[in-house]
Amino acid sequence: MANPYSVLGVPKGADEKAIKSAFRKLAKKFHPDQNPDNKSAQAKFAEVNQAYEILGDAEKRGQFDRGEIDEKGQPKFAGFSGGNPFGGGRPGGQGGDPFGGGGFGGAEDILNEMFGSAFGGSRAAGGGNPFSNMGGMGGMGGQRSQPKPPSLDIDIKASVTIDDLMRGKTNVRMPDGKQIAVSIPTEPENKQVVRLKGKGKTAPGRKPGDALVTLLLRTDPVFERYGADLRCSVDVPLETAVLGGKIPVKTVNGKLSLNIPEGTSSGKVFRLKNKGLPKKAGGFGDLLVVTALQLPEEKLDDLKKIFGG
Repeated sequence: MANPYSVLGVPKGADEKAIKSAFRKLAKKFHPDQNPDNKSAQAKFAEVNQAYEILGDAEKRGQFDRGEIDEKGQPKFAGFSGGNPFGGGRPGGQGGDPFGGGGFGGAEDILNEMFGSAFGGSRAAGGGNPFSNMGGMGGMGGQRSQPKPPSLDIDIKASVTIDDLMRGKTNVRMPDGKQIAVSIPTEPENKQVVRLKGKGKTAPGRKPGDALVTLLLRTDPVFERYGADLRCSVDVPLETAVLGGKIPVKTVNGKLSLNIPEGTSSGKVFRLKNKGLPKKAGGFGDLLVVTALQLPEEKLDDLKKIFGG
């Protein structure tokens, strides 16, 4: 087991805030849920938890700094037949916590806050070491690690259309066949994951898992999406482009008439304010309409004569 200061990457004089921040960062990086098939990452996660078990508890940290306990939190002294040599255990030394029942330095609370309470119980619930399910930690008193219980989370993919983005919701089918509505965040990224708390699998004595919904943003036949803005192309008859007039334009809220000035060239962009998708900052994006001139086939010969063809 490496030195806990080296594991967390903090100096010996680091304060509580720096130690907690380092633990959160490493726990998030190496958490088994983020690295389900990476044994090396899972072992590193166990090592990070063990390091914080020492440094996250003021009493244990002091004992480690004084050389009274090792990197695993075990006493470096042997041969004491009565009581805890550090004054924290029960008289007689029979099965007490050799560190005075100081807990785990808040690591369980931090991990529950970050990932939910899926760490095999707590001392208060009679579950022993809250990290006993994290392989490689071993637990206090030389106990064997318990295998991590299978995750109760489920993965679901949701196909999201432009209309869904406009409504801010889409429907997904659950494993039991039921359909439920899922709220879509504004300006989502493709493959962004939305967590539905408590909608996963269930198991006796455990908190229900979550449904992890991956948003797959579909390509639209009319609109291209750029954040909250939309872009589309519209055909403009040559006569309208030359003389001016109005043409119908499709938007996410229905059709409207777009005024085309006389002498409009192909490729001209018209910006229709607030005709796009919902924005993170509130309001709506814009619709960018790009003109594409359309030649009249029935008058093509006349046009050729005009240009000397």
